[in-house]
Amino acid sequence: MTECIFCKIVENKVPSYKISENKDCMSFLDIYPCTEGHVLCIPKKHYETIDEMPEEELKELIVFTQNTGKAVKKAMKVKGFNLLQSNHSDAGQVIPHVHFHIIPRKSNDGLTFENKRCEGTKEKLEETKNKIKEQM
Repeated sequence: MTECIFCKIVENKVPSYKISENKDCMSFLDIYPCTEGHVLCIPKKHYETIDEMPEEELKELIVFTQNTGKAVKKAMKVKGFNLLQSNHSDAGQVIPHVHFHIIPRKSNDGLTFENKRCEGTKEKLEETKNKIKEQM
């Protein structure tokens, strides 16, 4: 897909700060980082969302992401990181190519993903559970 910026990065048509790659996956620095060391992990093959990916390719990507996360954690000397993955614009996906964000975190770094939450009622939780289970 030639219009996808991540596909252009894979094809070396757009420069990137590449961290690592194998035959199917690639990682590079996010040029708009949430924190220093913010890395993106992508499949080289274009898939817009995670639900389009074949299971075996997704397994390979998540293991690649796990290994990259370990390296980011050590390199940035942090104890933790957020792993973020969004699907479709309604969920905040900006680039329509599957990608995982690895965001290194330090205590009190000021970054937050918190949103106002409220407790669900037993009835609503039961109803929601059943809707999802019907689709499994």
